[in-house]
Amino acid sequence: MIDGVKIKELKVLPDDRGFLMEMLRNDDEIFEKFGQVYMTGVSRGAAKAWHYHKLQTDHFCCVFGRALVVLYDSRPDSPTKGEVQEFILAEPRTQGQHIILKIPRGVFHGFTAVDCKEARIINLPTKTYNYKEPDEYRVAWNAPEIPYQWPKEITRGG
Repeated sequence: MIDGVKIKELKVLPDDRGFLMEMLRNDDEIFEKFGQVYMTGVSRGAAKAWHYHKLQTDHFCCVFGRALVVLYDSRPDSPTKGEVQEFILAEPRTQGQHIILKIPRGVFHGFTAVDCKEARIINLPTKTYNYKEPDEYRVAWNAPEIPYQWPKEITRGG
């Protein structure tokens, strides 16, 4: 596991009306602090990649479709520098990992839809987005400095 990455298994509680799934609580071991909540989506054939944050930690949860989330540790002082890790996150009613994926500061991340037209992820970052000075450090989705080959269906990104 990449240093600092944490997983919280989520319980899906179904009943005859639907289901309930808690995502993140302030008494969870992985909780640091609340910044904001937003949803992001990606279409089949595209990758939302690569970027990292210097100030914020992300907490990803798939709420629609299935998402391949890929992490790359480029942090110079990390014991796992150079490691790549993949996770399949899935919406509550499908097969896959029903988890919150904690992505630490400094770890490149990206995601794409798997076996669906679109995947949607809720992110619960520890910082509020700063429109004047975004905490976003990007490289291209197919950047040669990241040792990862997206599935061949991926033809565009950003």
